[in-house]
Amino acid sequence: MKKDLMIVTGAGQISMAIARRVGFGKKIILGDKSMKNCETIAKIMNDAGYDVEPFEMDLSDRASIKAMIAKAQEYGEIKYLVNGAGVSPSQAPIDAILKVDLYGTAVLLEEVGKVIAEGGAGVTISSQSGWRMPQLTAEEDRALATTPTEELLNLEILKPENIKDTLHAYQMAKRCNEKRVMYECVRWGERGARLNDIAPGIIVTPLAIDEFNGPRGDFYKNMFAKCPAGRPGTADEMANIAELLMSDAGAFITGSTFLADGGATASYYYGPLQPENQ
Repeated sequence: MKKDLMIVTGAGQISMAIARRVGFGKKIILGDKSMKNCETIAKIMNDAGYDVEPFEMDLSDRASIKAMIAKAQEYGEIKYLVNGAGVSPSQAPIDAILKVDLYGTAVLLEEVGKVIAEGGAGVTISSQSGWRMPQLTAEEDRALATTPTEELLNLEILKPENIKDTLHAYQMAKRCNEKRVMYECVRWGERGARLNDIAPGIIVTPLAIDEFNGPRGDFYKNMFAKCPAGRPGTADEMANIAELLMSDAGAFITGSTFLADGGATASYYYGPLQPENQ
């Protein structure tokens, strides 16, 4: 029996949770810059009955992205995409965050959108951070959404002198992710496919633990303590959302971002996380 084909990027907890939830019975090509991480996750899933092939892939490099797509196409048409790759403010410098999280995601959505099968669906992972930065102008948002990918990093708002620190770079990248999903979903729609975004809050993963132990650790711990949910989230809760978005139950949903942060953003604007209350 021919299997549906899925690309998954980022050999991390959120990617794996989503792949386990929606990837049964499918051929999965799992891409990550660290082949060791990739092989570890692939083994866990293969030992549980999935069909996962690891592939070394650098999200910041178009040629590498295209190589992963070409590898996947050896098995047929690509029908699903899960993009969970990225780096955090405590893991990388400004230029790497912009190259991986912003540029790389834009390229991935563009390249997969050129070949996605009819009836296909994709989800990419952004972050609550894109919701708590100062508002951009309509022109700036449009530039993030529509600027040709190879020109993105030349935008005035992304020049080094206009990025304050790694958190600001991360916020800009995640804001761009959401805008690119809106833009690319129109192109995906021309092929009969859908594309959406999930913006998680604090999710317990190795990346989040790096943040807890980093320079903003107290800030993040305070955030989930004072959000309505009163706790961080789990990767499986993000998989709940992805399952909806990638299934027929979500057939009327495309170009959307689902904020899943336990109410932290609401508390930041209207509750005890408001800056004046800190």
